[in-house]
Amino acid sequence: MQSNSVLHESSSRRNDLHMNLYARSLSLCLFALTSCVAIAADDSAKIKGFSTTQPDKGPFVAVEGGFMVPYTETIPGTEISFEMIPVPAGSYKMGSPASEAGHKEDESPQIMVNVDPMWVCKTEVRWMEYKEFMGMYKTFKEFVFRDMRKVTPENKVDAVTTPTELYEPSYTFEFGDDDDLPAVTMTQFAAKQFTKWLSKMTDTQYRIPTEAEWEWAARAGSTTAYSWGESADEIDQYAWYADNSPDGPSKVGLKKPNAFGLNDMLGNVAEWTIDAYLEDGYKVFEGKTVKASEAIKSIETADPRVVRGGSWEMEPEDVRCASRLYSVDEDWKMDDPNIPLSPWWFTSDPSRGVGMRLFRSWKPLSDEAMNKFWEIDSEDIEFDVMSRIEEGRGVLGLADPDLAEAAKAVRE
Repeated sequence: MQSNSVLHESSSRRNDLHMNLYARSLSLCLFALTSCVAIAADDSAKIKGFSTTQPDKGPFVAVEGGFMVPYTETIPGTEISFEMIPVPAGSYKMGSPASEAGHKEDESPQIMVNVDPMWVCKTEVRWMEYKEFMGMYKTFKEFVFRDMRKVTPENKVDAVTTPTELYEPSYTFEFGDDDDLPAVTMTQFAAKQFTKWLSKMTDTQYRIPTEAEWEWAARAGSTTAYSWGESADEIDQYAWYADNSPDGPSKVGLKKPNAFGLNDMLGNVAEWTIDAYLEDGYKVFEGKTVKASEAIKSIETADPRVVRGGSWEMEPEDVRCASRLYSVDEDWKMDDPNIPLSPWWFTSDPSRGVGMRLFRSWKPLSDEAMNKFWEIDSEDIEFDVMSRIEEGRGVLGLADPDLAEAAKAVRE
């Protein structure tokens, strides 16, 4: 296993990059004036991943009042845990220049983006975590049967829908479902509901990223085609792609992390962002400097939506930091036997190379902002979800800190 600390990178060039990035964060982050909040000493223990003292080793990000540090989150009621890594604030050029090998038109025009500090999950979401969410389907059905934990107009804000049981698991699990394999084939809506469920259970704001946040995390301070450099020569050390992958994705965390300490940002499975896909790339922001949290392209239809990072079945040029993939529901659900097609699952390639990663803002977002990361944003998706629930093929359940104990009670 690679060290969680980017201070231990074997390459001196990467060591220098890391030291520069984190030294820069020690000056209270160039952009921290808009993102950092004062933390009272008495409140510091309540914030996951925050320390009033500078760690002796490992990655950290200086913020007002202390330091963002790595932390481990455990899903309540389980022994399943994952690691969140602090990522510093910064400014970068999003997209790629026309001179970059593999450049596509939808990666331009390049725009300047300011990014606030955040925590990013060290790896993609694994089946270990996602199956716990999937298991809530039976639990919520049992709640309905027992007339427990009713969803009402007053508490519906805390309700989530869970994925229906797989009608034909061989599509999703063709390449395995081992605990440490990345979870795949969930729709963007399902990914959003997973993060809401996890957030309500842990009382911590988890979400999928904006496209701009994702690219900053993937670049890890680099300005080159890949986080390790301009050439794909070192790709075997950092990414699973078409030429070095077994038949399907690989267990997470087996390749070297990038300079921020994040594994598999490029390759293995591509990762959902919140953004809509626009063919003209970032033209809507051309000539502007934008905040990553505001550079979101919205959409009112089920697709196309942006997936980043490339997957195990793609060529090196498609796992570059700037490379983009967009969803096509009709094609990605071609093998779905359900009518109407599932709002929670895809069945067909390239979706078996599509997963997700958890992000968390340093400064908590408003309820309104978080709803954009969690809730249905398309009439088409809303119709599909609600029709399933009305027919009894879907279910709503409350997600809150008491869910783990309630779920344990009905499972015993």
